[in-house]
Amino acid sequence: MATDAPHILVVDDDTRLRALLKKYLVEQGFRVTAAADGAEARARMKALAYDLVVLDVMMPGETGLELTRDLRRGNDVPVLLLTARGESDDRIAGLESGADDYLTKPFEPRELVLRINAILRRTQEPVEQPQVTLRFGDFTFDLTREELHKGGAHVHLTQAETALLKTLARHPGQALSREEMSAEDPAVGSGRAIDVQVTRLRRKIETDPKFPRYLRAVRGVGYLFAPD
Repeated sequence: MATDAPHILVVDDDTRLRALLKKYLVEQGFRVTAAADGAEARARMKALAYDLVVLDVMMPGETGLELTRDLRRGNDVPVLLLTARGESDDRIAGLESGADDYLTKPFEPRELVLRINAILRRTQEPVEQPQVTLRFGDFTFDLTREELHKGGAHVHLTQAETALLKTLARHPGQALSREEMSAEDPAVGSGRAIDVQVTRLRRKIETDPKFPRYLRAVRGVGYLFAPD
């Protein structure tokens, strides 16, 4: 196995599933470390930096949602949540916690790999692509690298937040419906999930999220991005 292969931390209290996930992901070319709960995951992350965390939601002690929220206070590692609860409100709760993606059990292992690769693609260096940047206020958004900076500091965005900002940034000053945004980039989500991403993104780019300057709602249509 290549030493530069993405290193994934799998966190699940189900011993059998944890072992199966580790075996399958290793077979797909990833380096994999496993943890049985939040405490063990924290210990692992103190010792090593991971490229992505696959995290079960329902665990004894600290839940996956709680761990994700805490990670988002100071760690940019992407998080893919796994859960047996597939209701819309549960998915939205997962996104609100700061997760990059959400997969409902039972799932096809191949789908898990596809989602992992989609998240990891955001962190790879672009090859021979022109740099396209958008500046607004103290922010700079690189549409090619899909990176947001405030001043010289990197601002972490989840996959859905990145997709939302990139989609709207491609159409500055133009109101887009939720359906149009979802059709242009499915990673944005759909319906209420888009509203969740808008709320979260506003917290990161607006001085006062209740009175947004850049990410505005357009009654009866959807949202538009208004750069300086």
